[in-house]
Amino acid sequence: MHLTDKVALVTGASSGIGKAIAERFAQDGAKVAVNYRARHPEDQAAGEAVAATLNGAGFAVGADVSLRADVEKMIADIVAKFGRLDVVVNNAGIEIKRPFLEISDEEWQRVIGVNLYGAFVVSQAGCRQMVKQGQGGKLIFVSSVHEDIPFPDFTPYCVSKGGVRMLMRNLAMELAPYRINVNNIAPGAIATPINQAVLTDTIARKHAESEIPWGRFGKPEEVAAVAAFLASADAEYVTGSTYYVDGGLTQQVTLY
Repeated sequence: MHLTDKVALVTGASSGIGKAIAERFAQDGAKVAVNYRARHPEDQAAGEAVAATLNGAGFAVGADVSLRADVEKMIADIVAKFGRLDVVVNNAGIEIKRPFLEISDEEWQRVIGVNLYGAFVVSQAGCRQMVKQGQGGKLIFVSSVHEDIPFPDFTPYCVSKGGVRMLMRNLAMELAPYRINVNNIAPGAIATPINQAVLTDTIARKHAESEIPWGRFGKPEEVAAVAAFLASADAEYVTGSTYYVDGGLTQQVTLY
């Protein structure tokens, strides 16, 4: 894939899938804005560390994606730094494990605020810039297999991911006249920090892997490879689609 002369924003890029996407984009020639959570010193340090490894192509930028003012400043900072914005990857996300009957309003709002509202406002601000440039662009969402597969004790997370899928589908229609491709990646069980508890528990990991036809957890780099395709000119005629990167997990669940 070739992303030479392209400028990309990857939200939640200080670790996990976002980090892998930022690294792959830089490898393919893009300039990459590495977003990290604002007001969290540990995330800032991690985001700056990722940006520093991108051979001069990285730019660490802090923003809480659930706050419009933060997002609009982030987009302005990226344009001031690189002069344009061509690719936006909505990867930032959180989850809270809580039985449905015990979820608080604050927990619900926090998950929806980052995962769904954050995806909305980042997309809107980023695509306004692309439309202003008049040269099209690429908008990519990182959702989850749990946009389709129920996940007990994670109701806000599942609802947010289902919303992300519908957001993607609607925007694919609305933004087509501007030649902005809009697509979605739905990862399954990926070896990232968010799954660390399962990865380090031998029994839990064996159980999880037994449900995956491919028989293992995915790698962040495998998700990044799909993002690189969707960000490239090779995906010119691809829009409104969800790509499952799950080792067949979605199909396995569908069988039952």
